Amino acid sequence: MVPRLRSFIGTIMIIVLVIVYALAATTVATLLLATSPWWVHFLYFLLSGLLWILPAMLIIKWMAGARPKV
Repeated sequence: MVPRLRSFIGTIMIIVLVIVYALAATTVATLLLATSPWWVHFLYFLLSGLLWILPAMLIIKWMAGARPKV
């Protein structure tokens, strides 16, 4: 696959990931954490804010493509 096309597709995938993940994380927080103390909110948003990085790393690794063998 052409590197420019791979980068374009990967960028679209990351944008969709961020939007869907943000909506899902906020919905879960609204439904489940409404009456929780502030530190539960803090921990939830800290962990959920870091969790989206794992699939994004895989997408970025795919975007980089296979490295040529030396």
